[in-house]
Formats: sequence, C-alpha cells, structure tokens
Amino acid sequence: MSAELRELYQELIIDHGRHPRNFGALAEANHHAQGYNPLCGDKIIMHVQQVNGVVEHIQFEGAGCAISMASASLMSEALRGKTIKEIEAIFSAFHQLVTEGQSSDKLGKLAVLGGVREFPVRVKCATLAWHTLNAALANEPQSVSTEDMK
Repeated sequence: MSAELRELYQELIIDHGRHPRNFGALAEANHHAQGYNPLCGDKIIMHVQQVNGVVEHIQFEGAGCAISMASASLMSEALRGKTIKEIEAIFSAFHQLVTEGQSSDKLGKLAVLGGVREFPVRVKCATLAWHTLNAALANEPQSVSTEDMK
C-alpha cells in the first residue's frame, strides 16, 4: 500500500473515530445488544431497526478506541438498507480482511480497516461492533465479549 493511500485510510479512521456516524440511541430499534472488549476497554451498545428482513437503521452508543468507534461508524453506514443475507456476506468478507488480509469488492470504505491485521490485538477492536450486531440480530440476551471471539 502506498504511503499516500495509508495516510488517507488513517485520516478516514480518525475522522470516524472522533466523529462517529449514527451514534446514539435509536427509539425505533427492535434489536439491541451490548459488547465489551476488556483488553482495550471498548464498550458498545448496538441498536437495530429491522423491517421485513432488511436493516433499516443501525445506531450505536458506547466508548472506545478510535478503531472500535470507526469500525462501528463505518459499519453502520455500510449496512443500512441491507438484508440479513447481505450483511452476513459483508461480515464474512470483513472478517477475512482483518484476520487474513483477503480483500473484497463488497467492502467499500470498510477496507480502510484492513491495516488492523498487522496488530492482532486491534482485530478485536475492529470486530467488536460486528459481533455485537450479530448478537442483536439474533436477539442474544447476554453481552458479547471479545474474549469469546475467534
């Protein structure tokens, strides 16, 4: 990756980390879940409004490092209007990107988080929101912990 591209990616992550999109409670949400990363201290509450198998809105609350906030922010933008099947495919592609370095054209802006692969501890920061979203969609009552993730 070129130095210019890496700098652009870092700027996008910093922007979404400092000014997360879709941050806050969602009154219309019909799915909720909490996630926690004890290694970094990231805490996320995911709120999802799903209608007829389509995610109409995703919002989140919480606090954490720039990577976890940027990942939740970028994810919330990328998945709005997607079906559960589409979300599963995007999650799989994202997980392969941050764990194995395999890129996919399905990811769009989410590809900026591919660099976390170089820092294994940061992979949990980047995937916390995703696992929390999966728990919300599955109506899992217990909090998600990165200590239980692969």
